[in-house]
Amino acid sequence: MLLHTLRSVFTQFSGSISFLNELEEVSSYVTIKENTVLLKENAYIKQIPIVIEGLVKVYKEEEENGNEVLLYYIAPGESCILSIVAAEKNEKSKVKAIVEDSAKLLLIPTEKIHQLQIKHPEWNRFVYGLFDEKFYEVINRIKTLTFSTKIKRLYEYLVKETKLKQTNTLHHSHHEIANELGSSREVISRLLKKLENEGKIVLSQRNIKVL
Repeated sequence: MLLHTLRSVFTQFSGSISFLNELEEVSSYVTIKENTVLLKENAYIKQIPIVIEGLVKVYKEEEENGNEVLLYYIAPGESCILSIVAAEKNEKSKVKAIVEDSAKLLLIPTEKIHQLQIKHPEWNRFVYGLFDEKFYEVINRIKTLTFSTKIKRLYEYLVKETKLKQTNTLHHSHHEIANELGSSREVISRLLKKLENEGKIVLSQRNIKVL
């Protein structure tokens, strides 16, 4: 049953049965509740998560004020490239990962990573692909933070959230959005109201409908 799931999630490796079988063999298949901290900053990494179903968000904490800034998402078929790199170097994590919605994950013990690297070129292609994708995702986020207005950043964030969650109604508080965008709740509330006045969203109690 899990092999069938892995083939549907990792479509690029659907023909690599030996790789998927080993991935299943060395991993734990678990369900993690919403808002669970999957990875703590400044902690050693014992397991590498691969998302099968759901969504995980990766944050970087600002040292001065403790605010968290969203770096990238981990969607089904993906993992946290920074976790993999830190695990391979036996270093502490530089980021924090939180389960956005209830998620189904594969957890791979870090001591099994070398085994996958040696035996399966598919694992290395998976990691290189992740690095490429997440690198450009972070670059685009930096460009947005540097060159876009706050209201444009907010609207782009809302649109991306709806695409990832495949729904046009988001259940986010203004405080949560402010944390993810490195802003204040007051500013986000004001900008959301402006977007509503422009006919781009509809606000209701803890709901934001993107039109």
